[in-house]
Amino acid sequence: MPQILVIDDDLAMRVLLERTLKRKGYDVSTANDGKTGLELAIATTPDLIICDWMMPEMNGIEVCQAVKNHPKLTTTFFILLSALDAIEDKVMGLDAGADDFLCKPVSSHEIEARVRSGLRICQLTQDLTAQKQALETELTEAAQYVKSLLPEPLHQENLQIQTCFIPSSQLGGDGFDYFWLTPQELVFYLLDVSGHGLKAALPSISILNLLRFRSQTKGLDYRSPKAVLTHLNQTYQFLEQQEQYFTMWYGIYDIEDRIITYASGGHPPAVLVKPDSAEMPQLLKTSGFPIGMLPPFIATYEEASLYLPFGSQLYLFSDGAYESMGAKSHRHQWDVFVEFLQQFQGNSLQPLIDTIGDRLHGNRFEDDFSLMRLIL
Repeated sequence: MPQILVIDDDLAMRVLLERTLKRKGYDVSTANDGKTGLELAIATTPDLIICDWMMPEMNGIEVCQAVKNHPKLTTTFFILLSALDAIEDKVMGLDAGADDFLCKPVSSHEIEARVRSGLRICQLTQDLTAQKQALETELTEAAQYVKSLLPEPLHQENLQIQTCFIPSSQLGGDGFDYFWLTPQELVFYLLDVSGHGLKAALPSISILNLLRFRSQTKGLDYRSPKAVLTHLNQTYQFLEQQEQYFTMWYGIYDIEDRIITYASGGHPPAVLVKPDSAEMPQLLKTSGFPIGMLPPFIATYEEASLYLPFGSQLYLFSDGAYESMGAKSHRHQWDVFVEFLQQFQGNSLQPLIDTIGDRLHGNRFEDDFSLMRLIL
């Protein structure tokens, strides 16, 4: 049974509204002033409130603002009742958050019609809120599952791998991994599927599993980043039909020769910070379209090799990392982020994450935040 709260300091109006609405089968409670009405609203969380505007101590506008700002009453429909009928008065009431406006004197038929309409809207709002909460729960569970698939940090004498994954409120399509191809050769990569939600997360999980279980890709030369990206572009052509694609940076590191061979498909460059902090970071990127965007006979990929000095730090990340820097332009965001990586020398990634988080001023990441650091 819908619950309705009537707040009015006029006894006659309270009785009229209460009798009219109870005859229609509604559960009606009343209050004779704004302060008492607000306390009753918070305690009972009614579906709809009819509140008089002109009341002593706490008027209807103040009650309306308090109701709309209270987390327990976000779906409550609020009707402001007043003898004032000027346009500017109605505008003031609606600006305060009122959902509807009734001018005195009102007929019982009009009251009933407005209440029916308000309760329909209230029910729709409650349904949408429940669906939103269910979706948020599903996305949170999906984010936890994605986290469970990602690799643990690696600590060896001449090689450390540290990672960070912070899903956005919508969950994106970020993923990363590393694995030993031989005791001397380490494969590592980071990818970002376009879009948000499960539509982006599921392809990301599929790619992680495809590369992790190498028995599914027999004959593929994992030592050739170019070959890997070409194979993935052939395998994930269905993404184009869904207007999706993914970017990827893929590398293989020979720990004895200290040679890295890499390729990228539309992904932000990896950033190499060398031991001499005065030296500018080196950006590692090769030409190549995002994967799944173009047919195999059009999309081509290149690879490059580089010697890494002892003490180098190599950063892989998705665009959500540098787009969170709070700079005005995309280019400025990138410059600030690269400079930040150059100056950062901490053993743990946490101070870096904390500093970037401080730049968000308490806001959530708009996109997944993924970062991998190799200390070589």
